[in-house]
Amino acid sequence: MKTLKTLQTLKSWLAASILLTLLGCEFSEDSSGTGYVKLYNLSKDSPSIYLTIDEDLTEDNNDDDHYEQTYTAIAYGKAHSNISLTSKNYYYYQLAWQDDDSSATDDLSVIYEDTLALVDDTIQMIVLSGSILSPQVMIHSIPVIDDDDDTTNDLFNLRVLNMHSNQQAVDFYLSKENESFNEAILVGQYSYQQLSDNEKLAQDDYIFYITTAGSDEVLFRSSSIPFAYSSQNIMIVKDNMGAGSSPYVLDKMSDSAVIEYVDAEAEAQFRAYNAVANHEQLTSYQEVFALHINGVGDSPVIAALPYGEISNALVLASGDYSVDLTSTEDNTPLMSNHLLSLVGNTNKTLFFYAEQEYVDNDNDGNIDENGDGIIDEIDVNVFSLMVENSVLSSIYQHEIEIVNLIQSDDFAQVAVFFVRQDESISSAIYHRELSYKNTGSILLRNNSYQVFVIANNNGSSIILNSFELIINEQSNEQFLVLESSETSPTGYKTTLFNQTAEQE
Repeated sequence: MKTLKTLQTLKSWLAASILLTLLGCEFSEDSSGTGYVKLYNLSKDSPSIYLTIDEDLTEDNNDDDHYEQTYTAIAYGKAHSNISLTSKNYYYYQLAWQDDDSSATDDLSVIYEDTLALVDDTIQMIVLSGSILSPQVMIHSIPVIDDDDDTTNDLFNLRVLNMHSNQQAVDFYLSKENESFNEAILVGQYSYQQLSDNEKLAQDDYIFYITTAGSDEVLFRSSSIPFAYSSQNIMIVKDNMGAGSSPYVLDKMSDSAVIEYVDAEAEAQFRAYNAVANHEQLTSYQEVFALHINGVGDSPVIAALPYGEISNALVLASGDYSVDLTSTEDNTPLMSNHLLSLVGNTNKTLFFYAEQEYVDNDNDGNIDENGDGIIDEIDVNVFSLMVENSVLSSIYQHEIEIVNLIQSDDFAQVAVFFVRQDESISSAIYHRELSYKNTGSILLRNNSYQVFVIANNNGSSIILNSFELIINEQSNEQFLVLESSETSPTGYKTTLFNQTAEQE
């Protein structure tokens, strides 16, 4: 692996080895028992992180008895299922990320390494937090609780871990699903990075509440969460990276999965993008529209959005809304009663575009009845396309969400290639193919790219557009919108803009 083994790291390994040898009465190199390990990634600006377990970094890895394994990369907010290994005094472990094309263990870039003792019937949960530039790593030892024989008490196991980055203590409450905070019971008060002792509770549906320590102001209330099995669960308090105003989000971690729960009253955000160009069929439209949300005031929520521009973010309560568009020239309706469905804590962008439809009044499949080579009649309608914005914030890679709004009789889809300096279009690793009115995302590592938008017309590859794209540590997650354009030399244009924006 690409790593710098400092003298301090080597000393810590040596000290750990001596200590664990002295504790040989508790562990044994020859132990045939089973311990468990998992990685939980809470580093918000990290890419997906690989965990490698190695018996001895100094040994020749060609030894058939030597254990070395790199496990699936873990994205922010995710964790491995419990990984079972033979218990022994220690293993070496490394946390790393893929900074080039190869995911081979020796080609990964190491951010942290240390030793790890595996104890019989115990889960070693590695928690990565802080910035990837200065990672913080903690290990929590969690005994495995075997409740398989519990057929009468119907209990489950609950722990709480506070990992919110403000590093303040929190009070953690629960109530039955049909109760309010007034009936809630204080589970405990937990400081930053503290993992609570295990609690056994009756299997049921519960609501969880979070306040700052000593306060009765509820800053987070979950929806009803079911606990129907005698499993081990950790409720993890972490940062809210979504659109809602609550500072907290709650992860429910079991042995095999992590499920995120947002504040039950979380707001949502959306923006609008105007991809509706002038058209002779839209006689009153002059490339500016107003957006109305039925039931939200009497005035438009966006008074004037010009063609090719993105609005500021608007905050609404979660729910389902009806959206209308009107021309700003004379208030002529352009589109009516399109659904805007906003889930709490999400941030979405609504793309509006015009689509041509060839009219076939007698339904005979012929749109040129008089045979003059000209389509008899064209209707133009305005439609909407909803896309959920990314909440990623990695400094080493960034998401590009491609939106294809090119309607063409000559081709059904386009291909977008992101070509690095040592590549050509035919050898480019990063590319996506998209049909009209579809979207697709791609994660790009920091680099310089020449971007080509290509269509295949009658066997020929046509360059619709090309431009240079530089991705670096300061870049944001972005939209790449593909459109037709009468003013572009090729007849097509591309537009790049950030996926997130300041609230209006």
